[in-house]
Amino acid sequence: MHAYRSHTCSELNASNVGDTVRLSGWVHRVRDHGGILFIDLRDHYGITQVLADPDSPVFKDVEKVRSEWVIRIDGTVMARSPELVNPKLPTGEVEVFIRDMEVLGEAAELPLPVFGDQEYPEETRLKYRFIDLRRESLHDNIMLRSKVVSSIRRRMEGQGFNEFQTPIITASSPEGARDFLVPSRLHPGKFYALPQAPQQFKQLIMVAGFDKYFQIAPCFRDEDPRADRSPTDFYQLDMEMSFVSQQDVFDTIEPVLKGVMDEFGGGRPVNQDWPQISYKDAALWYGTDKPDLRNPIKMQVVSEHFAGSGFKIFASLLENEGTEVRAIPAPTGGSRKFCDRMNKFAQQEGLPGMGYIFWRDQGEGMEAAGPLAKNIGPERTEAIRQQLGLGVGDAAFFLGGKPSAFEGVAGRARNVIGEELGLTDKDKFEFCWIVDFPMYEKDEETGKIDFSHNPFSMPQGGMADFENKDPLEILGYQYDLACNGYELISGAIRNHKPEIMYKAFEVAGYPAEEVDKRFGGMVNAFTYGAPPHGGCATGIDRLVMLLADENNIRQVIMFPMNQRAEDLMLGGPSEPTNEQLRELGLRVLPQEN
Repeated sequence: MHAYRSHTCSELNASNVGDTVRLSGWVHRVRDHGGILFIDLRDHYGITQVLADPDSPVFKDVEKVRSEWVIRIDGTVMARSPELVNPKLPTGEVEVFIRDMEVLGEAAELPLPVFGDQEYPEETRLKYRFIDLRRESLHDNIMLRSKVVSSIRRRMEGQGFNEFQTPIITASSPEGARDFLVPSRLHPGKFYALPQAPQQFKQLIMVAGFDKYFQIAPCFRDEDPRADRSPTDFYQLDMEMSFVSQQDVFDTIEPVLKGVMDEFGGGRPVNQDWPQISYKDAALWYGTDKPDLRNPIKMQVVSEHFAGSGFKIFASLLENEGTEVRAIPAPTGGSRKFCDRMNKFAQQEGLPGMGYIFWRDQGEGMEAAGPLAKNIGPERTEAIRQQLGLGVGDAAFFLGGKPSAFEGVAGRARNVIGEELGLTDKDKFEFCWIVDFPMYEKDEETGKIDFSHNPFSMPQGGMADFENKDPLEILGYQYDLACNGYELISGAIRNHKPEIMYKAFEVAGYPAEEVDKRFGGMVNAFTYGAPPHGGCATGIDRLVMLLADENNIRQVIMFPMNQRAEDLMLGGPSEPTNEQLRELGLRVLPQEN
């Protein structure tokens, strides 16, 4: 017999009754039933109930074991009584009578329990992550992640993609976040960087003629943490293709993600036709470029109904250039109590409040109520109701000013309204592509024009756009994929022509010398025959987070950092030794107060 086990803790069933077996695992739980000791023995695969009574040769040893001790037992498989069968376990028809036992590893007093799903402080869970990972829900999440990555690889290879690895130590390349810098011992005073993404390398792979590339790529960004973002590193499905249009990229990645969602989504339906929504419309309708389409609410512009009206706040706002009033419809939200609650939400978000109108039945007909209705009068109120398609028992909320100042709050208010009124269908996946991103944006304080998204994207009109359009009107072949309120994919058709790239950077205030300094390797490669190419990157962590129905990305990462980007298990970041600093020619300056 094997030194540690003849079977795993998920394999035994009624066909094994009478067999002598050997199992090894962790003591999940110990129960004393009138002098008979029952142990739930757990390994990676499952749980088997084992037991000992005073007739067992090792009963006194079994009495000593505690939770999370690692033991090896030899015993005889017995059938459980019909009334004691546990249908929730694959091994629920049997139990093993212990005839011999060896303690393989004792466990000290646990800082957090493995049995059950009690809530413990995240700092404790991260410090003892190796114990937390034994818990069933977290263990299942990590196994789900492994299976998702394996499925993605199969699906990409099935479409003719080849997996290539790109460098981890490379040159610094601005991608919109801070680099992690790595000092060079051989070149004192110079630094490598950990890649924020394999962006330039995957484009060079296309220039090298490999046509279809993918990689489950580690990416490193020194970012502030959020619930849906790791502060240090993350993984993405990185892909690039040659001789493709934007639609070709969509047609390639959609079946991969649909297949993964169908395989691991627990039966939750996935919308089959993924709409393509312009960035401009997404901002208007949803207040965000990553909308949750499970919520049916669409915001609308209602400025005409307030221009010159008796509601002086909005009427005065609309006299200024670039301002408008938008409405958030709230079907079934027509009560003063709900409207006051949403008004308070807007105040908590830093706004003076949100105007509202709600419609109620007065017996002889419908009546519009609320301060706005009184100020603008019945004719304008009725026009708003008809535009929004609302009726008795419904409400609408209003925000005004420059869209950039209130869009974010409007989008969050839309989400809260959908949640509180039960309009958001939680039990499905709703994908949509966000397209037609503007290439540039203007800083309202300085007036400076800079890239708004990805500087390596091809303008939709090529060089002609720079000759015929205001820079703020130029759209790029850039796209994001949103699902249930999260950005899952970002990508673009790349700018592969040096002359267009130089022009694009010139508009943003970067001279050719700066482009050569920052991106000289890629620009130089493009002068030797570059194919049209494009691709995208899918966030593995967020994808698994959605599939696992988790709200925190750390729940699907094996060893995540905490909110302060600290590794509580191994003590990172740590102070370097003096010898290490001398080798690198570095000196650490004291922090200024």
